[in-house]
Amino acid sequence: MHRLWVFLFLIPSWVSAQTVAPPVVSPNPGQVLAAGTVPDEATKSSVLVRLRELYGADKVVDQIAIGSVASPANWSTYVQKIIGPNLKLVSRGQLKIDGTAVSVHGEVANEAQRQQVASAIATSLNPTYTVNNGLRVSASEQGILDSALANRIVEFESGQTTLTPTGKTILDEMALALQKLKDRKVEIIGHTDDKGLRASNLALSQARADAVKTYLGIKGINVALLSTSGQGPDRPVASNDTTDGRARNRRIEFRIAQ
Repeated sequence: MHRLWVFLFLIPSWVSAQTVAPPVVSPNPGQVLAAGTVPDEATKSSVLVRLRELYGADKVVDQIAIGSVASPANWSTYVQKIIGPNLKLVSRGQLKIDGTAVSVHGEVANEAQRQQVASAIATSLNPTYTVNNGLRVSASEQGILDSALANRIVEFESGQTTLTPTGKTILDEMALALQKLKDRKVEIIGHTDDKGLRASNLALSQARADAVKTYLGIKGINVALLSTSGQGPDRPVASNDTTDGRARNRRIEFRIAQ
């Protein structure tokens, strides 16, 4: 039996559920293409119903086949959760569900949306699923920051606001990127995992964001252009039930201020 996996391609939004080969027909702009193989008629129907509810029946092109594929427990239920309103924020992209591995690519308007889409997916799944956020921000200025950070984690000493040598190296590169933005205001946002008290995590995330601002000031960045906030555990991008997921959630985010 083949593995069960799903593609969701968005032009500005189109979806493909697939197991073996890419879809033969490319969707037109605005269409949602559902193509691939699922194990039974009930699964196919549930996927199509969810897509039609979200995008409109006239926008969904059905190319889903039924075949011998093995699916994880409650797979159809999780797929329906993933196909949610936040996907409509993505254009020219792809969401792939390969068994319990989920990856999302494409363009969104800003960094807040990039985190929002990935967080909505991650929090709707159980810990056996992994989520790779490959979304990119269309705006070129935000792209400069995202490229400099390159999905790396600005590291601190455990439970402290002291930057590690690795964390400082990343911020040295961020300082060069910020210099390219001239007088643009940038928000530095701290995040934590959900271990411990929420109030303590909020305070720690704020303090770490402030520590990043201070370090960048030492590197010659105008701190008047930098604002900070601490979101604590409220905006995870991965499951907090795994060591890797918690590490990904303990992060510093840089966003062009609106």
